[in-house]
Amino acid sequence: MGVTDPAGPVMDRDEVDRALARLGAEHEAIETSLLALQDHAGRRLLEGAELTGTTRERWAAADASITLLWAYFDAYTDALRAAREIRARRRWSSREDLVELTELLRGEAVTVAGSATATANAPTLLSAAGRLSERFSLAALVDRMNELYATSLDMVVTADAVWSALPARIDLLAAELQRTRKLAHSVGVRPGEHPAGDDLERITRILTRLREDVVSDPLTFWVPTQGSSAPGGGRPDTTVYDREARALEEVRREIDAVLTVRQDAEARLIRLRDVLSRADRTLAEARTARGEVLAKIAATEVPVVSGPPTALQEQLSAAAEYRRQAQWHRLSPLLESLEQKAEDELLRARESLTAVTAPLAVRAELRGRLDAYKAKVARHGLAEDRFLTERYDAARRMLWSAPCDLRVAEQAVLRYQQAAAEALGAPRVPQQGGPEDRRGEQS
Repeated sequence: MGVTDPAGPVMDRDEVDRALARLGAEHEAIETSLLALQDHAGRRLLEGAELTGTTRERWAAADASITLLWAYFDAYTDALRAAREIRARRRWSSREDLVELTELLRGEAVTVAGSATATANAPTLLSAAGRLSERFSLAALVDRMNELYATSLDMVVTADAVWSALPARIDLLAAELQRTRKLAHSVGVRPGEHPAGDDLERITRILTRLREDVVSDPLTFWVPTQGSSAPGGGRPDTTVYDREARALEEVRREIDAVLTVRQDAEARLIRLRDVLSRADRTLAEARTARGEVLAKIAATEVPVVSGPPTALQEQLSAAAEYRRQAQWHRLSPLLESLEQKAEDELLRARESLTAVTAPLAVRAELRGRLDAYKAKVARHGLAEDRFLTERYDAARRMLWSAPCDLRVAEQAVLRYQQAAAEALGAPRVPQQGGPEDRRGEQS
């Protein structure tokens, strides 16, 4: 290289020595970083992986950048070695040496040959496409190396972060999926027969595809941190993984419910039979009571009592058959439906019995009221009162005769109450029908 006067002032010996010390430290730091990048697990994985999509494009550019980085570093090393050799010629450098050192340390004295591969894969790395070489100052060369190193490291660290996070988690979820599939099969939850079986098939397909995509194109599963300039600033995108993990948990809960059905099926079937049996007995009692009411109570509309629903018995038989055939996935929803229907049927039977026996309850209430007033009259010494006794006997004959006309019987009870109230000096009891008489006689 010829000696020319530098554009700036010539460096003195102290400046040269300080610059060489700084450049030597920089050289050592750059070499350490490049070797660490070369040995980075993410870079080795990228080199050996069959990449697709965004990752393949960015790795081609990053690989070219790393190749260019070493070319830059070699040029930097050669320039630094040349400067050290010039400085080592003599203890007190001559002006010619200092001029040459100034040009080498501060001028654009470093020439880097262009790489055909680097130019083809990363054309923006060189100042002009197709240029065979570039000239740099050592400071500019360090800046360029820092730039290329940062972008290359970011790509390597990002891919490695995704590969470190997602495939292992997907594998763990896939293992859990396989255990769930075996358990589902054992309780009859199969594709095409139960929605949970279809869900397991869908989750399996999605996880298989997800793992393939993560391995071949990890950069599409990266969410960068806004405003972060640090290499690898961001986090793996686990949206799909998280969604399928939740879906698998839902399936697992459904299968657990089916397992619970398998364990409790016999006891639940026994309870169902008991509830339906009580409903049948209650309806039978209501039908018997209706006949009694029709025979004992006159002028009363008594509701008809329906028979037990045969559909529930058929469904109960189907549930028992599902249990015998171990079709737990079919038994589970049927049992839940039957339990609710059986409780509804028992409630309906009880309401029917209440409605049918209402007239008997009214008669019983009138009988109780009549006897209560008789006891009250007796306590006041009026048990032998002829008029009260006649009124009592008339009401009693109506209430204890069959069929009993409740409307007429109620009027008789009210007349007895009124007569008793007048005899005891109590306020008059208002009558609900018929004109009053002075001593209970009705015109």
